[in-house]
Amino acid sequence: MRIQLSNRAILRISGADAESFLQAQLSNDINLLSDESIQLSAFCQHQGKIIALFWLMRSKGNYLLSFPADLLETVIKRLQMFVIMSDVLIENISDQVLQIGLINENHSEAYSINDNLLLLIEYNQEKNIEFNSHYDHWAMACINSQIPEVFLNTSEKLVPQMLNLDINEVGVNFSKGCYPGQEVVARLHYLGEAKRRLFSFKSNGEIELGDNLYCASSKAAKARGSRYKGSGIVVNRVKYKSIFYCLATLDVELLEGKITINNEHGSELNLLKK
Repeated sequence: MRIQLSNRAILRISGADAESFLQAQLSNDINLLSDESIQLSAFCQHQGKIIALFWLMRSKGNYLLSFPADLLETVIKRLQMFVIMSDVLIENISDQVLQIGLINENHSEAYSINDNLLLLIEYNQEKNIEFNSHYDHWAMACINSQIPEVFLNTSEKLVPQMLNLDINEVGVNFSKGCYPGQEVVARLHYLGEAKRRLFSFKSNGEIELGDNLYCASSKAAKARGSRYKGSGIVVNRVKYKSIFYCLATLDVELLEGKITINNEHGSELNLLKK
């Protein structure tokens, strides 16, 4: 199944200093990036909170960064701040290519996300390519694979551990050099277990990106009362065959509790898998 991912932007990073530039900005180790695979990497601010979560790829000696399009202006402006005198060119090529998600298909030129999902970057938009118009299939596949996203309304609200990026160092490398927020992310890693993690849920009721997770039995809810802002946040969601599915962060200690959206009267969430 082929699905056009028209909601994603893509930047090309080129120049003699492109590799060292990205290595100094992103949470993962660019030296471990293969030519065939996508590497998840967080672009953080100084407090360790994720501005954007990139799908990083090598392409013809350059690098490609794919991410949700609503963050395009924010990402370009932020990256440009760090270029300074480096030989680095940042180009928005979103209108020059098609980003095509492949589900359970093989393609020699596509980048592997995991065993079931590939991303094909097609530069010649005049080719006759047939797509499945139902983006919900792709969104559901990403939720099943627990692939998180960061959108504009969740930008700078999450640290990498909340999205499970530290597990098996899938999105954070703790041996590489410094990057913005590295000290905070490393401190959280070495001082103990993360208190908030990413989980998948389903619900019969409406779910929106950025919704808060509410648990009446949580200590924070009891202590803060009306000031309680929730114990997690929705980072991916899709309505699939009349059921809502999502990936959301949640305080680990609340896994056995009743979780609803935004307040005690909101849609109830049911955990899919731990």
